[in-house]
Amino acid sequence: MSMHVFEQRESDVRGYSRTYPVVFDKAYNARQTTEDGREFIDFFAGAGVLNFGHNNARIQQAVVEYIQSNGVTHSLDMATVAKRQFIEAFDRVVLKPRNMVHKLQFMGPTGTNAVEAALKIARRATGRQQVVAFSHGFHGMTLGSLACTANAYFRGASGVPLQHVTHQAFGCETPCRGCTLGCGQPSLDRMRALYTDTSSGVAPPAAFMVEVIQAEGGVKVASAQWLRDLQSLAKEVGALLIIDDIQAGCGRTGNYFSFDGMGLDPDIVCLAKGIGGWGTPMAMNLVKPEIDRHWAPGEHTGTFRGQNLSFVAGREALSYFEDDTLMNEVKRKGEWIKNALDALAKRHPILEVTGKGMIWGVNVGSTDVSKAVVKQCFDDGLLIAGCGTGGRVIKLIPPLTIPDEDLQQGMDILQKAIARALEAA
Repeated sequence: MSMHVFEQRESDVRGYSRTYPVVFDKAYNARQTTEDGREFIDFFAGAGVLNFGHNNARIQQAVVEYIQSNGVTHSLDMATVAKRQFIEAFDRVVLKPRNMVHKLQFMGPTGTNAVEAALKIARRATGRQQVVAFSHGFHGMTLGSLACTANAYFRGASGVPLQHVTHQAFGCETPCRGCTLGCGQPSLDRMRALYTDTSSGVAPPAAFMVEVIQAEGGVKVASAQWLRDLQSLAKEVGALLIIDDIQAGCGRTGNYFSFDGMGLDPDIVCLAKGIGGWGTPMAMNLVKPEIDRHWAPGEHTGTFRGQNLSFVAGREALSYFEDDTLMNEVKRKGEWIKNALDALAKRHPILEVTGKGMIWGVNVGSTDVSKAVVKQCFDDGLLIAGCGTGGRVIKLIPPLTIPDEDLQQGMDILQKAIARALEAA
């Protein structure tokens, strides 16, 4: 029941354990329990990993049966039955219904590794070095993906210059309150003028790296029209469109991909987090064949790219997308969350609500208020976190499978915590 060993022996780089200073022992679906029996409703869900909840019974059974059968657990990139079953299911459930011809590339099982691989192959395929990323974007902590990340706090830990990436204004669906970055169509017009004028002194990039929903960036939702125009610009100047769907994909928005239904055809899609199904680590890029052919065997490896427990868990998670049951539930619960937050914002006009499906952000206006909300929620039995500039946005990413009663109880705790923090500010 003591935190002493963590404080004494674990690195000072630890973060979430400072926000949640307890020792967790058990978890199921949308609840976590500490070793002394205290229960928490989880609106954090492993930063978007646990789309199907803690210890999902269906996925757990598949993993346990695989382990008990002495199935291969580690295989590098060798062929295994578990990998074949995952690939076949992904092709049948996700790719073919969308007429996507992309190949599946597995790498070390982290989102940042997926982004690194995407950057490498984009530069190889185009023969260019520069990449365009966007304000408030987050793409990972290793040097290539960190160069694409906009947050100065994270970038400051690099120790070396972060090169070959420029940042442009993100095209928000709804302009953020107080936005001064010139987001939307003006940013695209400026880029088009630069990249198509041979006397501008600015060469076209290898790729545009973008999130449809900037989760860590403050739950900023891109305009579908802006994304289509960005895709058109990429094609016009011979650049690739890379969509980082690591946190907003795998059903989070009420569709498998966050960009479903938008008329987009990305060259590369980066996936991780929820794709492992059970919290088991996995990352995967979808790469168009004409781009993938630029790889030579072994040019991007990873010791744990053959994590077969993740293939088993991920295969079972795909069964949730064989019909519309779960996605209809996500849309229903997402509308419930939206209505509750909109009602709260009407009572407190300082609040700004953004999101889609079951990823929502509430901009409370200040870092101090956000910290007070997170602490009050924790004290009252709800796990939730801040994001965005200065952590001013409270982010809601509960498991997609959360029971209605847990969702309602969590929302009650959150609304009371926000009201209390605003009154005290």
